[in-house]
Amino acid sequence: MAVRRRSPRPNFRKTRKTSLNSTGEPWPRRLHRSAQPPIRLLEALQPAALLGARSSAGWTFFAAGLTKLRDRDTTLALFADEYRVALLTPELAAAAATAGELELPVLLVAGLAGRFATAGLSVVDIVVVISLAEIAPAALQQHPFWGSLLIAVLRWGPGRWSLDVLLAPRLVGKGG
Repeated sequence: MAVRRRSPRPNFRKTRKTSLNSTGEPWPRRLHRSAQPPIRLLEALQPAALLGARSSAGWTFFAAGLTKLRDRDTTLALFADEYRVALLTPELAAAAATAGELELPVLLVAGLAGRFATAGLSVVDIVVVISLAEIAPAALQQHPFWGSLLIAVLRWGPGRWSLDVLLAPRLVGKGG
C-alpha cells in the first residue's frame, strides 16, 4: 500500500508581500506621489471651472429675473396664486425676487462680492423649491444642479478670475 504524502502547508508569513517597493518606499507615499500630477492639473483648471459655474448659475437666475421684469402683471399673479412665499406679501415677494435675480447674478458672474451673491442666489433657489407646490419634475431636477454650482462657489470662492481677487489687495491695503 502506497503512503500518501500530505502537501506541506503554505507558510503565509513567508509568502506575504511586503508593502515596500524595491526602494523601500511604503505604498501610501507612492500613491501620494503618483497622485500629484493630476491634482496639480485640477488645481490649474479650478479658476476656469469656477468661472463656468458662476456664469452658468448666474445666467440662469438673470434670465428668470428678465422674465419677471418683462411681464409684471403675470409675475404678481404668480406670486399671489402659485409661489406663496411665507411672511411676505405677493407684491414684496415679486419685487424682492426680481431684484435678486437681476442684481445678484451680475455680481456673481463678475466675481464681485462673489460669496455674498452666491449666498443670496442660494436662498432664492431654496425658496423657489420650497414655495412651488407643483413644480415640474424637469425643473425640480435643475435646482439641485444650480445649487451644487453655488455650493462650489461658496466653498472655494469666486476664484482667481474674479473682481474680488483684483480688488482685494487695494481694499485691504487702504484699511490697514
